[in-house]
Amino acid sequence: MGNKREPFLPDILYHVYNHGNSTDNIFRSDENFRYFLMKYNQYITPIADTFAYCLMPNHFHFAIRIKEEQDLLQVYKKKLEAAPQGFENLAGLISRTFGNFLNAYAKAYNKKYGRRGSLFLDNIKRKKVEEESYFTQLIHYIHFNPVHHGFVKDLEGWKHSSYHAFLSKKATRLKRKAALDWFGGQTEFEKFHQHQPTVDFELEI
Repeated sequence: MGNKREPFLPDILYHVYNHGNSTDNIFRSDENFRYFLMKYNQYITPIADTFAYCLMPNHFHFAIRIKEEQDLLQVYKKKLEAAPQGFENLAGLISRTFGNFLNAYAKAYNKKYGRRGSLFLDNIKRKKVEEESYFTQLIHYIHFNPVHHGFVKDLEGWKHSSYHAFLSKKATRLKRKAALDWFGGQTEFEKFHQHQPTVDFELEI
């Protein structure tokens, strides 16, 4: 299961996810979805490559790879220079960045809806991806989430996931080519997504 205390390490693949506090939704409108992705690009894109995502009314999923150490050191250069422990603090800085991302979104969300209290369940959850086959299933699982939860009948029916970006030629921040190559190309990617997921991820939410 994912362990919220597992450190984020350079050049490692992760499944990151989280859920709204109690029965609360974290998205109520299209504007919320757009703002969340804007904040994600502001905070997370500089430190991680994104392969897939899905935003649901009360939770979200991302398949990411933390960037290489040299890239992270450039992002956190000033903060690391101020920290006497240097690289030992890098994992903490990455974790804090995820926290800042969720806090920035939650603050705006609470202000907009006159809401108080924690929006998300604790810190962001993460599960290290250690097998290539698991990563293949993970991307499929993330895209299939809206169908699994009964919101739509097919993958194209849910607009708040990265699946549409894989069917498009438009520019994207996603590592689309790398993900398609992972599946063996566009045709194999779409063919694989025509089936229901075969892996139960048993996530700790």
